[in-house]
Amino acid sequence: MTVVPEDISAICRKRMEPFDCEGFVNGRGPQEPILMIVGEAPGETEIHNGVPFSGRAGKVLDEFFRYVGVDRKDIYFTSTVRSRPFKRVDKVRKEGRVERKWVNRAPNRKEQLAHAAILDYEMAHVRPKQIVTLGNIGLQRLAGREYSISSVHGTPIRTKVKCLKDYDRREWGETEEEYSLFPTFHPASIFYNRSLEKDIYRDLDQLRQILSDKGVF
Repeated sequence: MTVVPEDISAICRKRMEPFDCEGFVNGRGPQEPILMIVGEAPGETEIHNGVPFSGRAGKVLDEFFRYVGVDRKDIYFTSTVRSRPFKRVDKVRKEGRVERKWVNRAPNRKEQLAHAAILDYEMAHVRPKQIVTLGNIGLQRLAGREYSISSVHGTPIRTKVKCLKDYDRREWGETEEEYSLFPTFHPASIFYNRSLEKDIYRDLDQLRQILSDKGVF
């Protein structure tokens, strides 16, 4: 298993302190997996049990990759940030009582920058057969903001990826090495738009063919 050095993790934790985020979840998986999954951020379930993609969306993701034919033990799971970004939402109940909840939200660019060194380390040291990005956050963190998941999902992308150049100046650079990315929708997307499930399964058919061409099956 690839473990990000503690000094890198400690720096990123410190950088996250100004933001509305909680917890910290390590990436998990073998150093030479079949797939490396790059998501957005852990949710409430993950920050309590420390297991990436173990919540509601993770169960859907497991279904997707059973369809592809890849077991969870052959997948390295990571995300753009390691802490759970949240926002406060007040809901007024029937009796007039106000209930405050802390709900998940997507990590913003400053938060992605704060945790960039961790994903940069994993990109350099984990050697998957294929990298899969989930949703716009994972895709744009690696390939750039000119990409949109609605436009390129299911389409392999060969590219250099974004990496931290200078944290103090908020500057991004790019790697010397090119990587093979396969973007698809985040599994949580079907909770809000069930029609996307058909698109996702078409993407998964394409992913299975890519893995077959690489000799995985």
